[in-house]
Amino acid sequence: MHMNTPLSGPAKAWRLAGIGAGLLAVSAGFAYAAGWIGSPALTPQRIIDTFEAQAGHHPGYRKNHAKGVCVSGYFQSSGQAASLSSARVFAQPRVPVIGRFAIGGANPSTPDTGVPVRSLALQFSSDDGQVWRTGMNNPPVLAVSTPEAFYEQVLAMTPDPATRKPDPARMQAFFAAHPESTAFRQWAAGYKPSDSFASTNYHSINAFRLIDANGSSQPVRWQVEAQTPFAALPAQVEDNRYLQHDLAQRLKQGPLRWTLRLVLAEPGDAVDDPARPWPAERRSIDAGTLVIETVDAPEQGACRDLNFDPLILPNGIEPSADPILAARSAAYSESFNRRSRESLDTGARP
Repeated sequence: MHMNTPLSGPAKAWRLAGIGAGLLAVSAGFAYAAGWIGSPALTPQRIIDTFEAQAGHHPGYRKNHAKGVCVSGYFQSSGQAASLSSARVFAQPRVPVIGRFAIGGANPSTPDTGVPVRSLALQFSSDDGQVWRTGMNNPPVLAVSTPEAFYEQVLAMTPDPATRKPDPARMQAFFAAHPESTAFRQWAAGYKPSDSFASTNYHSINAFRLIDANGSSQPVRWQVEAQTPFAALPAQVEDNRYLQHDLAQRLKQGPLRWTLRLVLAEPGDAVDDPARPWPAERRSIDAGTLVIETVDAPEQGACRDLNFDPLILPNGIEPSADPILAARSAAYSESFNRRSRESLDTGARP
């Protein structure tokens, strides 16, 4: 598959811009948050200020994936991953879970179906007192590999003052200059949104390492695969909280389920590059079933005060050397600390 040719036509550029904006709005800040690029004046605080200047100031909300809803349930382990990781979560029969479904972007008033990116963040609390947090998105890869390229992408996605949308020509130029975006562009071109959070698959994107009882390491990426059948999103949706209302309605009928699948890397796979997919034939393990049972009021549930930092890991799971993963923690911290000092403004939310 050859995807390195420049994008053709503004429509495709708009599509990529929309997906990229939702997924990567805070990601560009990761580089600054880690102090890796730019001048000393480019701090995490300044980056968050920039996001708010573009999306508006929304006190008390997360600075990306601002619009979401808390859920709870449990993880039922299959036991199949216990030989690869000493993490109790893979052996304990039933592990309590708190989660959050959200859409990308920094504006909590955005219609649910107005952003292609959907996310699922989870906290597993095992009976040995350890916690595992993970933030996942529906795209399986990122468009770029480095913090510097993230920064370039956000510059390319700066809204035009006249249209309040990214300039398609700038987006085309960016992707043409970044052939590592091939896999992301391929995913975006074929992306078909489902009609529900429940029928969406979510990916870790970054790689991690499972550590077994003997200290041996196995690089993995994980994903949760919906057991709810796919159905296409309707062409016209009037309800601004379409996905949230759909989720609540489905849960009234019973729990929703996803399979937690661990994809095992082989030598030569890009463990530290989130833009490069692994071959589809890679071996995977069904680690168990995620069961979501209840949904809470938006922004007021058990997940409200959780920072879903992907580096909060139990013994038996370690981060890879992916520079994007390593930098996320500081950006999440800045967002969490800022919104914790703010009063949640729930007025005029659709």
